[in-house]
Amino acid sequence: MAEKRRRGNIEDSNHIKTTNENTRNKKSSRKISRKIKKKKILLLNILLILFTILFIYSCYKIILWVKENNSSKKLHNETIETVDITEEQGDVVVVEQNPPTDTNDNYVSDYYYYMSVPFLSVNFDELINKNNDTVAWIKVNGTDVNYPVVQTTDNSYYLTHAFDKSYNSSGWIFADYRCNMDEFRDNTIIYGHNRLNNTLFGTLLNATKKSWCDNKENRIINLSTKTKNTLWQIFSVYTIDKESKYLNVYFKDSNSYQSYLDTIKNRSTYDFGVPLTTKDKILTLSTCSNNTKYRVVIHAKLIKSTEK
Repeated sequence: MAEKRRRGNIEDSNHIKTTNENTRNKKSSRKISRKIKKKKILLLNILLILFTILFIYSCYKIILWVKENNSSKKLHNETIETVDITEEQGDVVVVEQNPPTDTNDNYVSDYYYYMSVPFLSVNFDELINKNNDTVAWIKVNGTDVNYPVVQTTDNSYYLTHAFDKSYNSSGWIFADYRCNMDEFRDNTIIYGHNRLNNTLFGTLLNATKKSWCDNKENRIINLSTKTKNTLWQIFSVYTIDKESKYLNVYFKDSNSYQSYLDTIKNRSTYDFGVPLTTKDKILTLSTCSNNTKYRVVIHAKLIKSTEK
């Protein structure tokens, strides 16, 4: 009997120990579970806060984008209304070095058609009063590009400043600081942002479409400066990775310039059939495509000019 009681006591003791251990394990499990739950709640709260901040920031950027676009568009409309712009034939003082004569050639027909296209003449007095960095006015047929062009001592200021020099991420249309806008050198470069609301150089992307290129009326760029009115004929349009080769303005000799001309002409996604020589002066327009990794580029050559 005594032995049985001892066994019973031992069993009861073991049972109590087991029960206590189970109780401790349950408490520990509940404690761990509560910690995990707290961590999950904390993580969710952090994610919620981050999402809220991101949402507010995105809304702010969208509102700012719309505001800057509207400001840029309003400034453009006001400028158009106040500036005196006329069309005139003028006395042509610069034409191609060797005008074509074969009347059966399509290029000949286009050449003489473009010779009859009027110049765009702009009075710069009011523009310069508004912004003394004004150097030109550019109009690209078949697009909404019809803007004053500014130029300063670098290629960064007008990436983030409007025509009135206020800060604006839309920027403005500006000439490369290396270029002489009074006496055009081999390659004159003009930049502008591609805005989704079609302001600035947004509609230059029209030129990447075959239907646009097929219309010869679209292949003309009017550029008026303080000293000249000029007409340029487009000969190359393409989209390319961001690079600087096509932005070259200095050429050591005629061979290097000819190599450059061959390169940019062969890049074109459309064959305009326009001949080039090292005597030609080139105008380059550059903007971002809808993907900022790429650039949309338009090249045109000077076909006629008149002194003011």
